[in-house]
Amino acid sequence: MNQPQEISTTSKYIDSPPNYDKFPFISVTESSSDCICGWNEIIPTLINAIADKSPKSTIVFETYPGIDHTEILKMLTRELQPDSCINTLDLFKPEKELNALLSPFLGDHPIFGKLNDLELRDFFDPGKLELARDEIRARKTGIQLIFGPGAKDISEEISVLVYADLARWEIQQRMRRHEVDNLGFTNRREKASTLYKQAYFVDWRVADKQKMKTLPDADFLLDTNDRLTPKLIETSLYYRGLDKAITQPFRVVPFFDPGVWGGQWMKEVCDLDREEINYAWCFDCVPEENSLLLGFGDQRVEIPAINLVLSSPVALLGEKVFEKFGAEFPIRFDFLDTMEGGNLSLQVHPLKEYIKKEFGLDYTQDESYYLLDVEPDAVVYLGLKENV
Repeated sequence: MNQPQEISTTSKYIDSPPNYDKFPFISVTESSSDCICGWNEIIPTLINAIADKSPKSTIVFETYPGIDHTEILKMLTRELQPDSCINTLDLFKPEKELNALLSPFLGDHPIFGKLNDLELRDFFDPGKLELARDEIRARKTGIQLIFGPGAKDISEEISVLVYADLARWEIQQRMRRHEVDNLGFTNRREKASTLYKQAYFVDWRVADKQKMKTLPDADFLLDTNDRLTPKLIETSLYYRGLDKAITQPFRVVPFFDPGVWGGQWMKEVCDLDREEINYAWCFDCVPEENSLLLGFGDQRVEIPAINLVLSSPVALLGEKVFEKFGAEFPIRFDFLDTMEGGNLSLQVHPLKEYIKKEFGLDYTQDESYYLLDVEPDAVVYLGLKENV
């Protein structure tokens, strides 16, 4: 996350320095030592965790799609020196078979797809999976490392279980830089919009189901948003943070994005990079994409905000909302900035029956606007012009 830059003392939009908090957090404990920072500290913690598990120790890393899979696995094998290592991606079906599996939900449209009931087990090749399980059962001594999506479900015996998580907004940034593949594919050179579409309609839904099965049994949660300094916390502390969030007001971590109609207002009001061309959106509460920061002393652990929705939907949403929408946060809060920019795009949102039938979604995008600031002669158009 970018740190605040030097603030200009003059602004056409505000009379005092901006006070918009771009890094809100939930304080979980006052001890920075509860958060283990960097691989130099994380590796000894894992080694200590298996010290009394001999003669056979199985370290399992369940991972979310989008993490630095190859680099982290390479580092773990170098530092842990396991006697055997299983990469779960090697156990997936060939891409041709996966394409056939996903085709009904992705179709040919460049943006639209359909939500589905796929699970991670649908991605595995049954024959490869059974051979891997036989290999795990046959080994009686030494350290075994099982790494990747679905790792928890492969071994019957687990000495230490780590869940490696990553926020969706960070995944999108990596997609734009062509640094990550979709789940089970080697396709990072595809257009970012293609990668995002597959992640939205397939990867994240599949991985979130697996995450909710895995995290309650995990010993540690690993925050991989910062590639140089990953952070490890005990899972009990992670759940303590979620419990605090649902019993007090909280904010997620906002993020900002440019657009064809973007303006200049947020640069000054929210203290953003003045060198950017514009900012069109501030996503200030979209839990399916925003992050949630948990505070441990002066350390911050970043988790996907959707974790809170999935873990405690009734407590967060209330019974009526949960009954209607399930574990989905049906409202999104954004700033839209057109000051010194262009006109907002015309949008047509489907009715509930259509959005359910065509996209598998349970809610539509009805919109309300609060106008926070305007330029002279600003207008809002109501309705459509005939014969366009």
